Amino acid sequence: MQIKMQAMGATQTNCYIVTVDGKDFIIDPGIGATKWVLSNVTNPVAILNTHGHFDHVWSNHELQVALHIPLYCPKGDAFMLQNCPLGQSVPPSDVDYLVEGDETLEIAGVEIRYRHFPGHTPGCSIIQINDVWFSGDFLFQQSIGRWDFPFSDGKKMVQSLQKAMEIKEDFTVYPGHGSSTTLKAEQRVLPYWIDQVHSTI
Repeated sequence: MQIKMQAMGATQTNCYIVTVDGKDFIIDPGIGATKWVLSNVTNPVAILNTHGHFDHVWSNHELQVALHIPLYCPKGDAFMLQNCPLGQSVPPSDVDYLVEGDETLEIAGVEIRYRHFPGHTPGCSIIQINDVWFSGDFLFQQSIGRWDFPFSDGKKMVQSLQKAMEIKEDFTVYPGHGSSTTLKAEQRVLPYWIDQVHSTI
């Protein structure tokens, strides 16, 4: 598996191109991602969104038109691709496949596993490919996603963090912002974040 990453826009949102068996998966194409993606794919097969916030989905439509490939998004966040809850003028995009909760998909012969961790958004998910997590805005290095946005939910965030604590395997984590980390490293600080969220709900 090959991973290319470029931080996009003022929010420096990480867009990823993940190549497995010669097939390119585009994860979270944010603001201004189209040119970079088109310059770095050879066999694109799908666009995958971790969640629906504008800085992760901005270039969805441009890439759908340019590449003629399907868009996958968690069902709970699909409405955000048409009507941004954060007031940004996002080019609307239509989802080809609504991912429901924890769901394992086969796309072009490659296993793509969505793991649902709501709280930051209703549909917030990580995308697992082999032993790697693309964690969107759920987990960052030494931090977690905000839970005070419209449609965020602190109680669900606590449940999601507890769910992440219970996972025994380790994964390399590539977040939506900032540097990569590992699940085991983040599990050491998750109790702190669980307490922080608890104190606000």
